[in-house]
This record gives sequence, C-alpha cells and structure tokens, in this order.
Amino acid sequence: MPELPEVESVRRSLNELVAGKNIKNVSVHWPKIIKYPLEVEQFQDALQGQLIHTVERRGKFLIFQLDDYSLVSHLRMEGNYSLHHNEDSPDKHTHILFHFTDGYTLFYRDVRKFGTMHLFSKGTENDQLPLSKLGPEPFSDECTLEYLVENLSKTDRCIKAALLDQTIVSGLGNIYVDEVLIRSRIHPERVAKTLNKAEILPLLQEMKATLLESIEAGGSSVNSYMNSHGLSGTYQEKLKVYGKKGEPCSFCGTEIEKTKVAGRGTHFCPQCQIR
Repeated sequence: MPELPEVESVRRSLNELVAGKNIKNVSVHWPKIIKYPLEVEQFQDALQGQLIHTVERRGKFLIFQLDDYSLVSHLRMEGNYSLHHNEDSPDKHTHILFHFTDGYTLFYRDVRKFGTMHLFSKGTENDQLPLSKLGPEPFSDECTLEYLVENLSKTDRCIKAALLDQTIVSGLGNIYVDEVLIRSRIHPERVAKTLNKAEILPLLQEMKATLLESIEAGGSSVNSYMNSHGLSGTYQEKLKVYGKKGEPCSFCGTEIEKTKVAGRGTHFCPQCQIR
C-alpha cells in the first residue's frame, strides 16, 4: 500500500498533470469505488464542469480541490492515476475515467479494486469520514513531542501497532514503521506506553527524517507503485531493514530477522532493537 511518501509523489505529479483542467464528464466502470455520494449518478453529475484547482494530501489520502467539491481519494493497495489522450483505450483494470475538455482523460486504474473515492462539499471534507478521524502527520505542528508522549502512554499495544494506527499519527504504513523503528533502536513489540520521553524524541525525529528522505527519492517502489508520470521511486535502495530478512544489519552486521507483529510482516535487528 502506498504510504505518505508515495502518495506525496503522486500528488506532486498530479498537480503537474491535471491542475487547471476542466472536467467534461466522468465514466464509472466499477461503482463500488465510489463511497460517497451513494448514488454514482450524483457523483458524475456533481463533477461535470468542475475545474481542478489543486491536488492536496492528508496522510495517505489525495484531495482534489475543485470549484465546489473536494474529492477524497485513497489508492489502497494498487490504485494509480495516469493521464492519456482521449483516443487511448483503457484496459480492464481502469475503473474511473475523468474526461477533460482539452482532449485528455485521467485514468484511475486499480487491479484489486480496493481504492475509494468520497466527494464532499468543499470545506467539509475534514469533518467527515474518512478524514475526520485521522491523527496529525509527523510534519504537522500538532505532532509535537508532548502529543506523542501523551498518546503513546494511553495504549497497551505494541509500538508497531500504535504507529500503524492512523488516528494517532497519519501517513505511516508497514514499510516506514519498520524503518523508523530500526533507526530509533526500538523493538517493534515493545509496549508503547513503556517508552519514555527520551526514547520518543528520536522516534519523532526519525519519523520526519525517514519520510522526508523517501519523499526526495520519490518513494519506495517495492511492488507495483509508480507516480502519475509512470516513474518508480528509488528509496527502496536505501531501506535499512524492510525486506532485508537474512541480510546483515547496516548498523551492526547482525542478521535481520522477520516476524509477525500487529498482523503484519515485520523486519527488525535483534541486536539494535533489543526488546
């Protein structure tokens, strides 16, 4: 699943490709992607004639800011946007098509069909699900050391589960939680509320540093991820622990191990991350 750096890369590429374009009409080939409004015809009618002003991001969500509406899009596992000429034929995995007045069409392609779209009146998107329950991003002014100390102290869950919880901090997924924890020298099964302030400070610092480094590299193309220009990210070449089972730790040389934590495959160094 694309995480914050990958979605940010998609956001930047979409702004270059579709900001300023006017939607002529929308074709929906897989209605279950549209979660709100419940009637697909309402979704299509509302978007007709709308101008895309900009594409924003919150956590792992893309937000298309239009004249009167905000379109909230989650890519889930394999969702992907790409711009095409009108005469280009979509394949069977292209489920939503945004036809523009200038002869181009934005394809939303999703092999697994897990992606979602919500269309809200502009300015109300943050007051409704799915955005209303999101916690702050690591870069946000609200994500302070005090905020993190307070929220981690409330949970009996392991730190990996807590960091995957988008209501605490938004944007982190399986890849970057593993990376942040190795860089912070914290075992993924450590109970979150046992962390003290001195341990949480580097955790917050590494969250910001890891995500920024990945954004600069265009994200991690571990599986099928590409941005809307069709370009892969390169941060997978810099990963310290994720996907490195059996390889020597880049910090101490100990063999990287893999286990299951919070229902997710989890990579860690048993020497650097002592439980």
